[in-house]
Amino acid sequence: MIGNAKGTISMAAAAAEHPDKPGLGTRIAYGFGAGAYGVKDGGFSYFLLLFYSQVIGVDARLVGLAITIALVIDAVADPIIGYWSDNLRSRWGRRHPFLYAAALPTAATYLLIWDPPAGWSQTALFWYLLGLATLIRISISFYEIPSTALGPELARSYDERSALFGWRLFFAWVIGSIMTVANFTLIFPAFATAAIPNGQFNRDSYQLYGLIASALIFVAIMVSALGTHSHIKHLRAAPAQRALGLQAIFSEIFETIANRDFSALFMAALFGAIATGISASLSFYFSAYFWGFSSEQIGLITMSVFLSAAIGGAMSPVVSRTLGKQRGAVVIGLLAGLVLPLPIVLRLFGLLPPNGDPAIFWIVFFVTMIDVGLIICFQALTASMLADLVEQAEVRTGRRNEGIFFAANTFIRKAVQGLGVMAASFVLTLAQFPKGANPSQVPEASLWQLGATYVPAIWLVWALMIFAVSRYRLSRAGHEANLATLAERG
Repeated sequence: MIGNAKGTISMAAAAAEHPDKPGLGTRIAYGFGAGAYGVKDGGFSYFLLLFYSQVIGVDARLVGLAITIALVIDAVADPIIGYWSDNLRSRWGRRHPFLYAAALPTAATYLLIWDPPAGWSQTALFWYLLGLATLIRISISFYEIPSTALGPELARSYDERSALFGWRLFFAWVIGSIMTVANFTLIFPAFATAAIPNGQFNRDSYQLYGLIASALIFVAIMVSALGTHSHIKHLRAAPAQRALGLQAIFSEIFETIANRDFSALFMAALFGAIATGISASLSFYFSAYFWGFSSEQIGLITMSVFLSAAIGGAMSPVVSRTLGKQRGAVVIGLLAGLVLPLPIVLRLFGLLPPNGDPAIFWIVFFVTMIDVGLIICFQALTASMLADLVEQAEVRTGRRNEGIFFAANTFIRKAVQGLGVMAASFVLTLAQFPKGANPSQVPEASLWQLGATYVPAIWLVWALMIFAVSRYRLSRAGHEANLATLAERG
């Protein structure tokens, strides 16, 4: 039995009071909160290394070391945060205290990391970056893991979960991309001076970015927390208070996630993280070198993500209803994997016009827009599949552990993030790609070899990811049977 005698809401009572389909306001508020992680992720992925190494002047090796150490500490903390949020006892339930507590520290530390003290030594700046990067990662995990874990409770039905996670991914991609595009199109140009013609290398531009981004992070977290606050009375209470040692806690964590379906999603997340690392690390090489696009053209392609997010978010519930989540994820994943390198394959076989032809830009623009939309749909389906494992595990263990499932998913994504970057470096090495060359100086043979190496590499990792997803077995009927079993238990 879950919860103590006083204040515990039974499954049957909760189901009677809580509508299976959250209202539009709740869905928007819940999804909007993912923008906080999207902003943080965009800043760390695109700007942090460049800012500290090229603008502030810290040795790039020290910057990379600080970022890596912070990532490792954060990954280890994730399962602990997930377990804690599953078992927290408070008048605001299990999740919302984490949401409210994370808002200000996340925003404040994100502001400070973009305004390091002037005149400090390399060593001092290394510790400054390491400390703040660690605090930011842990504080955003204090929000992101409990917030994501709210999803299975806000939407219990098979299809509505896919729609809810579609909203979450829509806002994560859109809000994160808005800040990235704003930097390239508004903030950096505004700080171009005679002494610093490219505002991307003016530290003052990052102070403004940090101020706007940290405010947006704070607003996103608070909108999500306040917008879902009224649902606290319908959410599950924490289990009865227990005195557990560290070994018993980790034993419960492993018992919760020890099943074939979770293993399938775990392996899919591993290969997906590697594929993402390869694609993200080589995206600039393909945009600037392989296709010869200008900064403005790259910015326009980045803006296509706004349309992609709408496509992916709208597709996920439709695919869930018509194909089912597992089959839909396999079909959409296969389509995304085929579409992803399609223009590169056409170029390798000489079926595209030469660079500079306007048709090239529009082909890459629309292929990117469609492919990212398919990827977002795939991500929404697999997130919903993970949510369905919550009830499956509850039937088996008697415990409600949404936080553990989503923490384990983020753990693997962070733990293997560097493998994709490493794989991308092997692709560049095999292609004998010249270092420091400008786009006009790269030999055609190197560009051809870059494409010919990248395509089979990304297809291999992608195929392994789809194979892992295909091993997932929990169906609509299985999920509904789990809900019925829990309702009978009360």
